[in-house]
Amino acid sequence: MRGFFVTGTDTGVGKTLVSAGLLQLLTAAGLRVAGMKPVASGAASTSAGLRNADAETLLVACGNALNYQDVNPYVFSPAIAPHLAAQEAGVEIQLSKILAAYQRLCRGRDAIVVEGVGGWQVPLADSLSLPELARALDLPVILVVGMRLGCLNHAQLSARAIRDDGLRFAGWMANSVTPDFKRHAGNLATLERVLSVPLLGVIPWHPGISGQAVAATLDAKRILTAL
Repeated sequence: MRGFFVTGTDTGVGKTLVSAGLLQLLTAAGLRVAGMKPVASGAASTSAGLRNADAETLLVACGNALNYQDVNPYVFSPAIAPHLAAQEAGVEIQLSKILAAYQRLCRGRDAIVVEGVGGWQVPLADSLSLPELARALDLPVILVVGMRLGCLNHAQLSARAIRDDGLRFAGWMANSVTPDFKRHAGNLATLERVLSVPLLGVIPWHPGISGQAVAATLDAKRILTAL
């Protein structure tokens, strides 16, 4: 299955925004797409059960044509580390359940975008980590870098870990998470040099930016080549 696994240098750096933008871009390229958020912490109680805002964003980006339970097989109410949320709920996050949902999402689709949780080294269970999930899905990885103080260190450590874990590092995206980050251009140029993989997009800071607007900032040629 073609697609991408989207991870980030930290939580809150724009993984969902980038994932929605990728889904919009791939749809515009004529592909039938699916989005997935295998594990989500932080959810609201609804008449249909717990719902996570990030997972719902991906569902909308796919035209609401997918089953929520497949898009987000593990969802927990508190916005805390997923393995802790699972422990509090008396649940063990299992790779087999995620892979079963993944296979259902892939049916009749040309490409899938899977959004991770937190940063790259997040534990999901005592015997399961995010890199193990990414390896099982066998998708190229895109790293979302939150452009703020500390991004040089966080991006390089994440990139090294992705490579060391044996994943294909397809490229990275720079997301402007603050309007007043000093030396943005200098940090961007440094990251282009040290990460040694394609820069797939630079997302400007804008409150409430949409997935469609993000898609317009992405390098479609490079992304479709990496798919």
